Amino acid sequence: MKLDGSISAIVTGGASGLGEATARALAGQGVRVAIFDMNAERGEGVAREIGGVFCNVDVTSDASVQAGFEKARAAHGQERILINCAGIAIGQKTASRDKNDANVIKSHDMAAFEKVIQINLIGSFRCLSLAAAGMMTAEPMTDGERGLIVSTASVAAQDGQIGQAAYSASKGGVYALTLPAARDLMNEGIRVNTILPGIMMTPMMAAMPQNVQDALAASIPFPKRLGKPEEYASLVLEMCRNSYLNGECVRLDGAIRMPPR
Repeated sequence: MKLDGSISAIVTGGASGLGEATARALAGQGVRVAIFDMNAERGEGVAREIGGVFCNVDVTSDASVQAGFEKARAAHGQERILINCAGIAIGQKTASRDKNDANVIKSHDMAAFEKVIQINLIGSFRCLSLAAAGMMTAEPMTDGERGLIVSTASVAAQDGQIGQAAYSASKGGVYALTLPAARDLMNEGIRVNTILPGIMMTPMMAAMPQNVQDALAASIPFPKRLGKPEEYASLVLEMCRNSYLNGECVRLDGAIRMPPR
């Protein structure tokens, strides 16, 4: 797919982190970008800077997502690109003992587990399915391509650590749906790929103490540093341009394999 002003894109979670870097990278190629996010102040600011449009969207809500697509399409026309970056993470063991009293045992908070699944997995699929339905109405381009969808999983989909049962399950679901979704859409000229980022310098990571950041960076084989959001965005651009990349899940992690903790 040639990236220029004839192409429009939607980036969920586009107000910060990996999503913001991707929105800026796409806009830098001339692409018309719509940002889906719940942080209106930050999202509107980024949209203004890149000449895009902000849509206040909760990916767990059918009505909210539908309204977001309608607003984005009214502004930019049918999107050819969807990048799913909206997501959250929690840390909680499947079952655990109280630190002060080993006889006190509690199971995982199911509301928290469900929230992670709703946002990371179901929210991603909700946007993927609606985007695909819209792309199916578009005229084919080179190679018969109508569009591209890139979702964000995590190395935790394969290397889940202690306390990551909910997060790993949600990202493992994103990983697993990539190939069947690509096969579902193959006759429509719509590609589906997924990126599995490793330890990235996101706003959440930047808020951690420097010694924690340094320890995490030292655990990465090479290069021994945290990943940059711009490197994630660069991979997105390559997935857009390279029409032979389809049904693929790509780790972006400096060759790290996560230990149990």
